[in-house]
Amino acid sequence: MMNHFLIALALAMDCFAVSTVSGVVVRRFDWRLMLRLAFLFGLFQALMPLAGWALTTWFSSYIEAVDHWVAFGMLALIGVKMIVDAFKQEDEASVNPRSLKTQILLAIATSIDAMAIGVTYACTGYETISSLLLPLIIIGLVSFVLSLVGFSAGIKFGDVVNRKIRPDLLGGLILIAIGVKILIEHLSA
Repeated sequence: MMNHFLIALALAMDCFAVSTVSGVVVRRFDWRLMLRLAFLFGLFQALMPLAGWALTTWFSSYIEAVDHWVAFGMLALIGVKMIVDAFKQEDEASVNPRSLKTQILLAIATSIDAMAIGVTYACTGYETISSLLLPLIIIGLVSFVLSLVGFSAGIKFGDVVNRKIRPDLLGGLILIAIGVKILIEHLSA
């Protein structure tokens, strides 16, 4: 049980960071937005290991070969877009954490590395979907909770950040850093 929680905690760190940036950008409590973002992050964090587990028998070498590049590419693309938007006029910026499309892209990008956990589960004796239910529920719930905490922290400390640096510039840099971290972790393994 503790191993599942530690894995979930590790996977949820990207969700926490991206949710924090989203809170900084949004600057106010919007429970509907917070819950939707947290739900999407938790859902995708739980589904990606399932997908990795399911695809392991057929495509494991292909998935492992490109998952880090896909995650890096998506995070870098969104990050660069946020940085560019930081230097545009307020009405020209287009990366918006309130947008469902942006939230889904962020949820996918931050959860792609979770697919590798599913591959690991398949290789360590999880032979049925029912044997995966507990780990997947823990991963989803931890990601959900940490996303809510991150969003709230971003809102709470966003005023300090907004006075010092543009939140979209900071957010873009953080997303690129997360993408680089994923890439380095996979290339050095």
